[in-house]
Amino acid sequence: MTTRQKAYIGLAATSIIWGTSWVASKIAVKGGVPGLEVAAIRQFMGGALFVSFFLIRGEKLPTGKQMLWLAGMGSLLFVIANGFATVALRYIPSGLAALIAALYPLSVVIIERLFFRNTKITWVTFTGLLLGISGIGIVFYDNAFHNQTEGYILGLILSLIAMLSWSVGTIIIARNKVKINAYNATGWQMLLASFLLMIMTLVSGDTVPLSAVPASTWMAIAYLVFVSSIVAFVAFIYTMKHLEPAIAALYAYINPIVAILTGSVLMNEKLTIDILIGSAITLAGVFLVNRSLKKQREQALADVG
Repeated sequence: MTTRQKAYIGLAATSIIWGTSWVASKIAVKGGVPGLEVAAIRQFMGGALFVSFFLIRGEKLPTGKQMLWLAGMGSLLFVIANGFATVALRYIPSGLAALIAALYPLSVVIIERLFFRNTKITWVTFTGLLLGISGIGIVFYDNAFHNQTEGYILGLILSLIAMLSWSVGTIIIARNKVKINAYNATGWQMLLASFLLMIMTLVSGDTVPLSAVPASTWMAIAYLVFVSSIVAFVAFIYTMKHLEPAIAALYAYINPIVAILTGSVLMNEKLTIDILIGSAITLAGVFLVNRSLKKQREQALADVG
């Protein structure tokens, strides 16, 4: 088997695993464990594994300044983004949650344009934004007005806040880099975020003793930690190294579809032709926005050169 063939297998694995991770998170919270507690356990286990690995390899502990930075990024990416998204899964379908998360490139464009004025809204970008919003609107309509569940609006709001927090975090990281291994930094962010999530869980008063956590939730968390955070992460890195960026990035368009289909099969989540059409329109919009941003970056590099 050639390296390129292995890379395509890695791409498929990344797309499928990260798509099914939304369903795994849904299973975890359906076991009766609060979303914040599920996120805290997941981030603690994942973060501890990452940090331990790099400490064993001889990596130095982050400095005090780096710790503050990592805590801040962990708050945006793993407390608000991951934590709120996990809570939202109690109220909305996993496929819809994955689709909202996939919108983050659209919000990055808007935030960059409003606050930094360094992103041009070309006709391609505008078309992408319009398609993205329209597609989500179709999915919202189909779920909200045809089969609305209790807490549906709260779930939508939490998912949108989570997506925006991820967008802000990625913008800040891109603009302010710290001198620390990126993967080691991710581990510290997860670990520090887990403590914040634990505090939030205790303050909320909505907790379940670890001894009372059902087996289904533990199995889902184990899948999220060992398969989603480790196996898929390694597969993603391998894919990025051996495939063109445009091909490696295809996972972002595949995993929401995987989440929608898996949620329909395993969780009996509603799946209609309107939801599929709305999802396709949304992902087409995200693709156009990403393509527009890529061209702008390439032009900026050409101008500097």
